[in-house]
Amino acid sequence: MNWQVVICCFLLGVTPVLCTLDFNYHNNKAVENYLKDINNNYSSITYLHSIGSSVAGNQLWVLVIGLYPSQHMIGIPEMKYVANMHGNEVVGRELMLHLIEYLVTSYKTDVVISQLINNTRIHIMPSMNPDGFEASAVDCYGIVGRLNKNGYDLNRNFPDAFNLNPDPIQPETKAVMDWIKSETFVLSANFHGGAVVASYPYDNGNAENNGITPDEDVFKYLATLYATKHANMYQGIQCPGMNSFPAGITNGYQWYPVRGGMQDYNYVYGQCYEITIELSCCKYPDESTLSQFWSDNKVSLIEYIKQIHMGIKGRVFDLEGNPIPNAIVEVKDRKHIQPYTTNSIGEYYHLLTPGSYTFNISAAGVSLLQTVDITNNKNLYATKYDFSINVSASSANSLLQVYTLLSILSTILVLLCT
Repeated sequence: MNWQVVICCFLLGVTPVLCTLDFNYHNNKAVENYLKDINNNYSSITYLHSIGSSVAGNQLWVLVIGLYPSQHMIGIPEMKYVANMHGNEVVGRELMLHLIEYLVTSYKTDVVISQLINNTRIHIMPSMNPDGFEASAVDCYGIVGRLNKNGYDLNRNFPDAFNLNPDPIQPETKAVMDWIKSETFVLSANFHGGAVVASYPYDNGNAENNGITPDEDVFKYLATLYATKHANMYQGIQCPGMNSFPAGITNGYQWYPVRGGMQDYNYVYGQCYEITIELSCCKYPDESTLSQFWSDNKVSLIEYIKQIHMGIKGRVFDLEGNPIPNAIVEVKDRKHIQPYTTNSIGEYYHLLTPGSYTFNISAAGVSLLQTVDITNNKNLYATKYDFSINVSASSANSLLQVYTLLSILSTILVLLCT
């Protein structure tokens, strides 16, 4: 870093690393220091925490950006970006750092970014596999560093809805599973390398569904949006040894089945709509290309975050106005493998394209059918609709007790099985 930059940083009163994030690869310690500097200098809109540690003891850092970064607020949806799941697929790791820099430095100077941060809680994990990154090196098509330190592919390590996964859950996987359980995530993307395409669920499937989810229209919309806003993904780039992807998108299962993938786990068990972004034909390209990758993906990364405000959100209440936890909120004819339910404070979120939908709400043996019209997400606001169901306060309290008990039992089971 030159003296002009140091002087500039001194005059602005910020740590020098914040004045310029170089387009080069940052090792695990450099990533940690950078995130800590960001958190220290933008403490009003950031919250830095570790969700766990890798096999080798490296922390799995997550930086949260939002108006209320340290806690969930009613009506503020949660989204996340996860990169470097395969340790030798590294472009996403650096894009996450540049995205963080762009978001925090644009706050209060860019109207759209400010509105996005004020109305969204954005979680960014630059590296899910820091051990793998340490073992890898510049190499386009190799596999060294892909796995975690125990030799497991983390994107084959999650519980699978279609096939039993016999592999032991790895520390990095368990940390992400616990993280998903602890938050009300609505939208997500994870970043890989080795192709240039936006891939959407299912990653696994069966002959009955052929990998097609009940929310096929939503997933195709999300993948198409990312590919279209990208500099060239939408052109269907053909990488060596593989076919091109029309419009730059693909259904994961129809590309090739993946058992134990993270995006399916998010969708089936986390009520979170996640897609996988393959960023580059070369998994670990020379760092001279990083600036171009940022330029190619910058608009897509921002526009994708905005999509968390599509669809509908709200709460479910009993007759006395008390929120009902664990109430089923499903769209008719969109039955999920695990029914989507309200969180502990009675909130629900559904990503849906504009249209008229009939919702089936049920709690304590009582059901309600209600049709709601959903409009475009202009100005970053999803359609808000609260449901009131004919359930007494005592029934709602019983549901809360059951919900709490199930949460405790689930935690005990996880501890016993790990």
